[in-house]
Amino acid sequence: MPQVRLLPAAAALALLAGCATVTPDGGFDDVAATTQDRTGVTPQLTRDGAGQGALPPSLRALPVFAAGAPLDMDTAVRIALVNHPGLQAAYWNVGIAQADLAQAARPRNPSFDFKRLAGGGALEIERGITFDLVGMLTAPLAARMEARRFEQVKREVGAAIERHALETRTAWIEAVAGRQALDYARRVQAASEAGAELAGRMARAGNTNQLELAREQLFHAQAASDVARAARRATAARERLTRALGLWGKDAGYALPDHLPDLPAAPAELADVERIALEQRLDVQAAKAEASATATDLGLTRTTRFIDVLDAGYADKSDTGAPRQHGYTLSLELPLFDWGGARVARAEATYMQAVNRVALTAVTARSEAREGYLAYRNAYDVARHYRDTIIPLRRKIGHEVLLRYNGMLASPQDLLADARAQAEAVGAYIEALDAFWTAHAALEATLGTRLNPQNKDKAE
Repeated sequence: MPQVRLLPAAAALALLAGCATVTPDGGFDDVAATTQDRTGVTPQLTRDGAGQGALPPSLRALPVFAAGAPLDMDTAVRIALVNHPGLQAAYWNVGIAQADLAQAARPRNPSFDFKRLAGGGALEIERGITFDLVGMLTAPLAARMEARRFEQVKREVGAAIERHALETRTAWIEAVAGRQALDYARRVQAASEAGAELAGRMARAGNTNQLELAREQLFHAQAASDVARAARRATAARERLTRALGLWGKDAGYALPDHLPDLPAAPAELADVERIALEQRLDVQAAKAEASATATDLGLTRTTRFIDVLDAGYADKSDTGAPRQHGYTLSLELPLFDWGGARVARAEATYMQAVNRVALTAVTARSEAREGYLAYRNAYDVARHYRDTIIPLRRKIGHEVLLRYNGMLASPQDLLADARAQAEAVGAYIEALDAFWTAHAALEATLGTRLNPQNKDKAE
């Protein structure tokens, strides 16, 4: 009988549905493993203290919080990938997608119908169980479609992790550079104050004119305003880093290093940045996955183009004084007005959108890779030029001016002017170092891989 054959099929589908479960991590462990290889830091999905601003125990033991050690760049990224609430909210998208996948693999529950009619001494009872045959037939295809979407969501979350890691690295670089620039601006202000005081004494003794005195006083006033501007920039950069870390309260009082890392001995030599970007970037992979998932949607749309609703079930009927009746029911939507053409056309148009997005993502990735690598090399060359040429020359000039001053061959004005020139050179070198490490972090994000300056012709 038809109803007998439906029961084993339903049992098999129920068994398959049981295999599609939701894991405790929601599928996030795969994302964490992938991004750990790409960023050097393992993100974590936190539940303890979620949404309450509490620092996870895994971070509380870090030296920056336990011992007041300066916050280095990698530790900053580690804190951000675990503690930032917005990023944690994005992590749960993976669990949502996995739940959708598990749901898609499970057919709709059968419906039970019961009808009871009584009157004139007669009693009529009808019972029935109905199964969604279309859902059963298309469940494997729908599960494959959701599986592709699940992989796409994981890539998108991985891309969000990389973007936030870049934001954190950039914020750390700006915060440390801001502190370094502020400290140097304060030293310049102290030196300018001493110069202005010296010029004032010389003017009172008649050893200098009012023009030179005004110049030193102006330099001192400008130095004071430079300190104020440097303090504002340092505060803004630190607050940006604090937001990226997701910290507040006493945890926001972390210490920073006194200066940026030194310039590497040599830059990374990358022979084919476009290929690396296309192979490693998660946004490219996500665009490809979206196109693949859309193609699967198109296949499902064509499969259900004419038969959109098809229900079958077991029926049972009993009447008073009549033998019990058994049978089956079948309901089918007749395609009289809607032949499914619009659904197929929409799916095809959506697929072509996805294909063009893949092309756009690839073009953008290639261009950003070239631009990022050129910016990285240019920033390195500029910073190296300051380190190896300008700063040594400024020091040599300063030494020679000092010798001449001690030999009474140079005036105090010459000594003060040289001090101002050295201050400008050092400030420019700090900015060049800031630009290099920012370009370094941006290039890592653009290529989707870590850079090793000592390893030629390839990236890690």
